[in-house]
Amino acid sequence: MADDDPRRFPLHADELRSLLLAPDGPLDHFEVVESTASTNADIVAALESDVAAWPGVGVLVADHQTAGRGRDGRTWETPAGTSLTCSFVVRPQVPAERLAWLPLLAGLGAVNAIRATAGVPAVLKWPNDLLVPADDAVEGWGRVRKVGGILAQAVPTPDGVAVVVGIGLNVSQTADELPVPSASSLALAGAQHVDREGVFVALVSALAEIADRWRDADGDAVASGLADDVVAVCRTIGTQVRVSLPGGSEIEGEATGLDEHGALLVVDAAGATHRVLAGDVHHVRDL
Repeated sequence: MADDDPRRFPLHADELRSLLLAPDGPLDHFEVVESTASTNADIVAALESDVAAWPGVGVLVADHQTAGRGRDGRTWETPAGTSLTCSFVVRPQVPAERLAWLPLLAGLGAVNAIRATAGVPAVLKWPNDLLVPADDAVEGWGRVRKVGGILAQAVPTPDGVAVVVGIGLNVSQTADELPVPSASSLALAGAQHVDREGVFVALVSALAEIADRWRDADGDAVASGLADDVVAVCRTIGTQVRVSLPGGSEIEGEATGLDEHGALLVVDAAGATHRVLAGDVHHVRDL
């Protein structure tokens, strides 16, 4: 793809501010930087230094992120102008045990935004991977590819907990620009007329709507109907999975659903139900 492809032009920060900042939009604070190692790391460091550095609901977007952070300290880099890399700051006033829903709700918002703007049938892999369909199979992934991911980090503050939710989406990469065969981009998944700004605006709107529903229900994802919405887009539910748990043990069985706190429920061959709060999930049918 040519370097002069308009989908790879720098983000128009002023236009995005006019659309998304209060009072016309849902954001209290919004910044765009040309390049940074990790938007999540930048915001966490700022909050730890000065809790007032990111007031209200804020978003930091990087035109180019050079060392994006994932689970278990994993990092990645993408070519400049090809990905949407952003981190949201939220201060949810909900019971602490309900905060585990945040990565799943962010995933729901990302799936909704991708479907609306790119026309690509994205799905969520529990707890924080965004997948799109592919024409051919890759070992360990089957006919899907990872197009994005989510990382949530809690930062204690004097007024409660601020949560930094990082979202990275591959938008316009070509196949030879991706780091591994299991990765993809919206362009490779069939999106014809999508750019980072359109996806970003749709993402902010989708997450604002989800946040309103979640807050109005005091963080109760079940009562708000958001738990059902997450299950509806979660490819993991109803499949045979192998879960690698922290510490090295494994569970294998059918992922039957989510509990009230967003934990994955896995029923093994003996009929025992396991509640998984964290772990790497492998879809057995893709192996």
